[in-house]
Amino acid sequence: MLLCSGKLRTMYRCLMPKSLISFKSVIQTINKLLAEENPEVFNSSWIFGRTPRSYRFILKNVRTDLGTVDWDRVTCSLEWKFQRRWTPGRRMCARAKYRNYGEVKRALEKFHDKLYVFVSPQDRADRRIRDILAVSLVRLAQLGNESAKHKLLKLLRFTIDHWIEQYYFLSRWQGYETELQMQVEGCIRRYRYSGSFLRYLFRTLEYSGRGRPPLLTFQLSEYNLQ
Repeated sequence: MLLCSGKLRTMYRCLMPKSLISFKSVIQTINKLLAEENPEVFNSSWIFGRTPRSYRFILKNVRTDLGTVDWDRVTCSLEWKFQRRWTPGRRMCARAKYRNYGEVKRALEKFHDKLYVFVSPQDRADRRIRDILAVSLVRLAQLGNESAKHKLLKLLRFTIDHWIEQYYFLSRWQGYETELQMQVEGCIRRYRYSGSFLRYLFRTLEYSGRGRPPLLTFQLSEYNLQ
């Protein structure tokens, strides 16, 4: 009887599922490996070589609405000091421009009722959603989708206008509409995998705006010169 019980326990253990793996545990594993090895750069091949199980989980479960692997979600979830070390295996080449608003709708569909986050985010969760939406549109724009680029520029303008009102060092951009547009479009082209896109855009505007003289525009029609 005892022997049978022992066999039953062994069979039960064999039938039990292996320890469940989750996105959180995958990120913890990658963070731990990065802390131990401290590489100057890393990419998907580095992850596959160190933790194939985590790599397979990402390939199967971490996908964008368009079906591609969502490495942005992975890198943005890592510790900040590791995020900027991410180097994609292949650089994104220039693509032929096209218009497809259907892709834009799919990218925004999950948070279609949250677009207010570009105007007035209420908390950290809203700012996180804003970054998710922005990066989704950035990736489409980098693939050549002009509809995504125009939608993103329109949404970002709400955020930038708020920054200009809130931060004195960004108020220097008032009146430099053409230059500001060029800076934002440049950020969209250059952004790779460096954490928050909005943080990247903010810092770019901050640094590139240093030394820029404020433009004071006077409209004489507003004054009674009699």
